Amino acid sequence: LPREQLDVVEADSFWCVSALLDTIQDNYTFAQPGIQRKIVQLKHLMSRVDRQLHQHLESHGIEYLQFAFRWMNNLLMREIPLRATIRLWDTYLSERNGFSQFHGYVCAAFLRMWSKQLQAEKDFQGIMILLQSLPTHSWGDQQICELTADAYSLMSVFEGAKNHLINESTPSAQS
Repeated sequence: LPREQLDVVEADSFWCVSALLDTIQDNYTFAQPGIQRKIVQLKHLMSRVDRQLHQHLESHGIEYLQFAFRWMNNLLMREIPLRATIRLWDTYLSERNGFSQFHGYVCAAFLRMWSKQLQAEKDFQGIMILLQSLPTHSWGDQQICELTADAYSLMSVFEGAKNHLINESTPSAQS
């Protein structure tokens, strides 16, 4: 590449990395408060959008921290192939607060995609094995489009109305 084009690529790359890191910096500080907060939000969201799966996970002692920490920490990079990760992250970069907020809805949509298979598992070990090795090796644009479409749908319902995410068992919902 000519130097002029290389400079443009370098500037664009810097902007993309800066945009990513600026919105998720608290994911990677002491005690990782950003990740902890996002896992709680995912749990509350799942209790609203797929109560049956949520209750199935809880009844088998599955804590969201046990599987969603990796999803939040690695932004699903370990769960889906690189070509699908690039497509997903491109969506995050084009979405305002994509990495910091939209990613949580993507994780909820991702979990919902496996709802039937997860509910078919009847013990802790089976559920965790499936959650840690979801069959996504052949994923591409089509699956990412389906995933992000569901995530956008969830975000459009819940993002502007935070009270929808209040779980009935939380203290603020009981007052």
